Amino acid sequence: MPKNTLNRRLSRPLEKFSALNKQHKIAIAGVSTLGAAAIALSAIPGGATTVAGGTPAAKPVVAEQSQSRDLHATLSSPLTSEKAKLDAIAAKQKAEKQKAADAAKKAAAERKAAEKAADRSAKRPQMETVAAKTYKNNLDGWIRESLDIMHAKGIPGSYHGLHKNIMRESSGNPRAINGWDINAINGVPSKGLLQVIPPTFATYHVKGTSNDIYDPVANITAAANYAAHRYGSIDNVNSAY
Repeated sequence: MPKNTLNRRLSRPLEKFSALNKQHKIAIAGVSTLGAAAIALSAIPGGATTVAGGTPAAKPVVAEQSQSRDLHATLSSPLTSEKAKLDAIAAKQKAEKQKAADAAKKAAAERKAAEKAADRSAKRPQMETVAAKTYKNNLDGWIRESLDIMHAKGIPGSYHGLHKNIMRESSGNPRAINGWDINAINGVPSKGLLQVIPPTFATYHVKGTSNDIYDPVANITAAANYAAHRYGSIDNVNSAY
């Protein structure tokens, strides 16, 4: 066998051995590295993680915080909803109580006002005296008072109709007496402001007035009542009647 060939055959196992030794070294180095990593991991508290370069990983912590927040939200959401319901019920009850208190207060105020009004009414006279209308004691006052009575009794007549006939018959003298006409000749002279004879005065006397034929108001109202029955109104009389 040639020498070169023999050398080649002898060198191949050595190359293989050399290559094998190299691989073994790499494997051993790898095993050493893994062992160191295992020791380092065993020294880290449970749940902690490391990354290359010795800096703690942030992502697992963030994940745990996120999970904690989600759990808190999950637990607190029903509690918050229930609390809101209870608060709404409490607010409604408070509003109803306040409404009832306001209604009671208003009713008490109204009752108090009614009691005060009743008390004032009890102290006030049942019938207040209405001031009586006054008239002057002259021809104007007599005519005005007579007109009020006439209107109350439904007897027609006006201020002008009364005044013109009074001035013609007696010139405004309530004590005037006619002593010359046919009535006087027959013994029943006409008397007063509107010269009424006693029988006519008695027949047409207005209730509520004086029975004295010389009383100005009694005389005027009786004469106006007579004229209303015979002529329709004292306003229609323009001469002796």
